Amino acid sequence: MRKLFALLLTLAVMLSMTSFATAEALSDDIVILYTNDVHTYIDKTLSYDVIAGVKAELLKQYKNVLLVDAGDHAQGTAYGSMDKGESIIKLMNAAGYDLATLGNHEFDYGMEGCIKLREWAAFPYTSCNFYHEENNIRNENVLDSYVAYTFGDKTVAFVGITTPESFTKSTPAYFQDENGNYIYGIAGGTDGKALYQDVQDAIDEAKKAGATTVIALGHLGDDKSSEPWTSEETIANVCGLDAFIDGHSHSTVFAKEVADKDGHTTILTQTGEYFGLIGMMVIDAETGAISTELLTANAVENGYEIAAATVYNAEKKAWDVKPSEFYKGAAWPTVEAVTTLKKAWIDEVTTALGVVIGSANVSFENYVDGKRMVRSQETNTGDFAADALYYLFDNMGLDVDVAIMNGGGVRNKAGITGEISYLLCKEIHTFGNVACLQTITGQELLDALEWGARTAGTIEECGGFLHVSGITYKIDGEYPSTVQQDEKGVWLGGPTGGYRVHDVKVYNKETNAYEALDLTASYNLAGYNYTLRDLGDGFNMFASAVNVLDYVLEDYMVLANYVQGFENATVEATNSPLLAKYAGMLLDYSTVYGSGRIVFESSVK
Repeated sequence: MRKLFALLLTLAVMLSMTSFATAEALSDDIVILYTNDVHTYIDKTLSYDVIAGVKAELLKQYKNVLLVDAGDHAQGTAYGSMDKGESIIKLMNAAGYDLATLGNHEFDYGMEGCIKLREWAAFPYTSCNFYHEENNIRNENVLDSYVAYTFGDKTVAFVGITTPESFTKSTPAYFQDENGNYIYGIAGGTDGKALYQDVQDAIDEAKKAGATTVIALGHLGDDKSSEPWTSEETIANVCGLDAFIDGHSHSTVFAKEVADKDGHTTILTQTGEYFGLIGMMVIDAETGAISTELLTANAVENGYEIAAATVYNAEKKAWDVKPSEFYKGAAWPTVEAVTTLKKAWIDEVTTALGVVIGSANVSFENYVDGKRMVRSQETNTGDFAADALYYLFDNMGLDVDVAIMNGGGVRNKAGITGEISYLLCKEIHTFGNVACLQTITGQELLDALEWGARTAGTIEECGGFLHVSGITYKIDGEYPSTVQQDEKGVWLGGPTGGYRVHDVKVYNKETNAYEALDLTASYNLAGYNYTLRDLGDGFNMFASAVNVLDYVLEDYMVLANYVQGFENATVEATNSPLLAKYAGMLLDYSTVYGSGRIVFESSVK
């Protein structure tokens, strides 16, 4: 017995030493995996089961691995909107996410929906500039300003930042009570100072609590249209950030060095969009130095996929793709439980929405050379979406004069041709907005067109750019926009220096011709609640509009209804049921650039 006891004791000591040695073999460096703007694209090569596998693989090499998201993960395709993001959150939970911040599209299901997302999540959300409000007075923050993780003698703090554009790029009404009073706020300020102050306060608080590394987990982006609330402007106006994991602009930023207020370097990074890349940041345990890789799927011989990293080549002054050092297997690592969950949800959505309802013998485009044209000029997809609204109410026997469709609500990426299903309609209109009909004045219509065209003719995109049915109009792209707006980006009044939108004409069904807009006349306007009722994209000129009929049909069903109105449900260039009824309407889907309803002119005033 004594010999047996001695042997067991020896084995126990040896096992403990082996475990200790194995643990020692793991790196003390801190790894942060990150995503942004996934927008519920779960059916690509990279997805939540892959990132779960990557995290598991990294844990074989590193003691400390975190997985975070910089916003806009709960909305974008039918996989998100079918259950208002619940299944996406389940996938993120299963994948092992540790933290996320709120993007503007996390508010797309209303404030109640945003709260549910946070309740479903097994991980915390963070935002330093999202707060409760009462009587225009700021109260406490809704979420923690930062979340910290301690690894031995190192503490990494993540400061969450939400774009102030959430008011208009989601829906301002979601931040208000039933009387239109704001009960939630997102600090921004017309000069950005309110945003910068909140970020600085959170940095200082985290450092005071012992943070050795402070990283912004923000949803701000680098689009010029987002100024003064971009990530680079924020970095330049604060001090103490070591890195900034960004989102919102769908940009691919590898490891950009940006000087902060004190001249110190902050590493800025962003993974692009739609799960095209996975970010991996490594904090050196000894020096605190930060490096980043963006992992992608790279095809090699024999048809395998391997993890690959984008690495800056100083000689070529370009980014190269090479096999990543962290994983050298022949295929992406995955976690079977997450794959099972993902496939089950994809199958359920596909079954529900995969029914073919018609076809298209033309190609409806949204992107040309990587640019989202629908946000800056007329496209046949925008025309089709606006016509679908016009057709809905006209086919119901209601008097409709005009229909408008905001470009940001047209979301399909690839050209649409061939079979059309409910799922395809859902890919075009993902938000679940509902059709409404209102009576407005000609002046309100002109103001809406002017507001939507405020960045037209520039390199900036605008989700509020209006595609139309039943009217035509011209834009002077060189005439400066002077529309009035508040600090939240909501329309306050018409231009102070003249209208860049001009020569607006409305189709008259009786004369079968387009006639000049009468600013004092009344018109029935079809659109979605997002634009007409909820201040979406800042459209606030319809406050005095009279409701004719609201909340009629969900957006993707409006498209499906229009498709089924074509003969044999086959969409061709000029066989629209609208054109068959109103021969004078300007309607031709044969070209990506639309029917010629919106014309750009330069310096005509």
